[in-house]
Amino acid sequence: MPGRKNKKTDISENKIPSSAQGEDGKKARVVFQLNSVTKKWSGEHGFELTVPELIIRQGEQVALVGFSGCGKSTLLDLLAMILQPDSAAEFAFFTAKDKCLDVADTWKRKNLDGLAHARLRYIGYVLQTGGLLPFLSVYDNIALSRYGLGLEEQDAVKAVAEKLGIDRHLKKFPAQLSVGERQRVSIARAMAHEPSVVIADEPTASLDPINAEEIMGLFTRLTEEKGVTLVVATHEWDRVEELGFRRVKFQLKKDKTKGSVRATVSG
Repeated sequence: MPGRKNKKTDISENKIPSSAQGEDGKKARVVFQLNSVTKKWSGEHGFELTVPELIIRQGEQVALVGFSGCGKSTLLDLLAMILQPDSAAEFAFFTAKDKCLDVADTWKRKNLDGLAHARLRYIGYVLQTGGLLPFLSVYDNIALSRYGLGLEEQDAVKAVAEKLGIDRHLKKFPAQLSVGERQRVSIARAMAHEPSVVIADEPTASLDPINAEEIMGLFTRLTEEKGVTLVVATHEWDRVEELGFRRVKFQLKKDKTKGSVRATVSG
């Protein structure tokens, strides 16, 4: 898949609101700012995720911590602009120092192209099971986002593959790799187009403890080197605490009458 010219996509950009400015010049710029954001799931019992306030800054390493079913993946999908919030007083994603994408408004206007372009250009996503395309080589899996953006891929793919110790596997296919190697490829794919944010959903859940510790260490160091904001969902707080992650928690409350569950984000 040869590189091609990037097609510019029109997305809404606005000046950063004063509420998102750093308190002093030493603070990194805001990347995400959420206020009163909710997402509801209907069903027999129902579930509602509420984010009263959440600010994530450039270069931060944030761990969403909680048991399975508490809403971690829902929040990740909201941040990745894959999932539309049901309501939001403010949901801003800052693409540059003085510009931001009003995510809530972009969803309301059904500007799916604008959301897709923002995801492709600024966000890398690591799925729990890798999510690699089995019919593509390791090289082409890693290069997917760069192909989509029309960027030259060879040097960037080789560089990130070397950092993650998978450069010898570039001509192989996912089925020829171990579980740990496939997860390294997934991380490489998320990083190859140099996004400003990488989101990871339980990236080491399917790995043995030794591989999990090694890969999480590599992942963390790589994002630190690039100044990338890293948001990880995990139930293994001890591991990410050792790496210095900031903790975001989920408080659950059940309505005894309706049987519905409400999760509130704090941290």
